[in-house]
Amino acid sequence: MADYSQLEAVLGYRFTDHELLAQALRHPSWCNEQPDPRPDDNERLEFLGDAVLDLVVSHRVMTRYPKAHEGDLSVTRQQLVSEAALSEVAAELGLGQWILLGKGEEKSGGRAKPKILADMFEALVGAVYFDGGYASASDTIDRVLGAKIATVELKNFFDFKTRLQETAQARLKATPTYRVVQELGPDHDKRFVVAVTIGEDEWARAVGKSKKEAEQMAAAEAHFKIEGSDIGAPKKR
Repeated sequence: MADYSQLEAVLGYRFTDHELLAQALRHPSWCNEQPDPRPDDNERLEFLGDAVLDLVVSHRVMTRYPKAHEGDLSVTRQQLVSEAALSEVAAELGLGQWILLGKGEEKSGGRAKPKILADMFEALVGAVYFDGGYASASDTIDRVLGAKIATVELKNFFDFKTRLQETAQARLKATPTYRVVQELGPDHDKRFVVAVTIGEDEWARAVGKSKKEAEQMAAAEAHFKIEGSDIGAPKKR
């Protein structure tokens, strides 16, 4: 087993089961190149970590803004758990050096790709939760995201479609379009999955209790993703 003490120091958590930590670092592209039986990749831990992050950050945002409405809390939380936000934190912590990548991903600069970094961050949270439970995962999230949670600004729920349209037109020279890609649950408690596309690319998907809510959540995710990238950004002098 590799020595992960430096990574554990960055996370502020020492694992009991180091195999969980090792799994969190295995990108599917690396696992696909290994001989059978292939080791487990980090996708299941990513799934778990995503849920844990949502729960912990939701709690922190609710505590910070006790009078805010649900929609405002949702898009405020999204600033902290979006792909752009998590990949930025992962890069700041130097997590990219630890991930195991397939040869193709390695050559294409996978260690700096926002999606790979964000997915790895979520997988690490999932691994901490699996190893030490909710309290350990919550403490880890507070350590690595605490400063951003403490300074996050409350965002208004109903302006993100407008914000995204302005951002998309300025940066991508295109207008966002929205479509319902799936409906979940019974009629009395239905959830809608909406995808937002700009040009030929899908930028985000989100789930909401109404089509309008799902559109706003997808717009928020896409907005933060574009803002966190250098696509179409003004060149620095």
